[in-house]
Amino acid sequence: QVQLVESGGGLVQAGGSLRLSCAASGTIFFINLMGWYRQAPGKQRELVATITSGANTNYADSVKGRFTISRDNAKNTVYLQMDSLKPEDTAAYYCNANLFRAYSSGSQEYWGQGTQVTVSS
Repeated sequence: QVQLVESGGGLVQAGGSLRLSCAASGTIFFINLMGWYRQAPGKQRELVATITSGANTNYADSVKGRFTISRDNAKNTVYLQMDSLKPEDTAAYYCNANLFRAYSSGSQEYWGQGTQVTVSS
């Protein structure tokens, strides 16, 4: 089994910062892509940022210049540093990983359980 466990969410005032972490555990051979998505009440889940094993990153336009994604391949962990937070960043944030559980297996996608981020105005 593979688990993704997120931490670091909470309540912060507008302009503040939070750092999310997501650690993958279990039988893992290689993690290709890791990322963060978010879902606000009544809205669809949307991409926030992704990062490849080679540290190539991709960001949603709404968070560019404010959020930074990084990863520690040795720890199978991805981080999301969120600065200059806005009330519209309020959402449940979900970690995502596309990984291989064995050398000969196909890739599989896993999700974390989500962590709530609330930004007050």
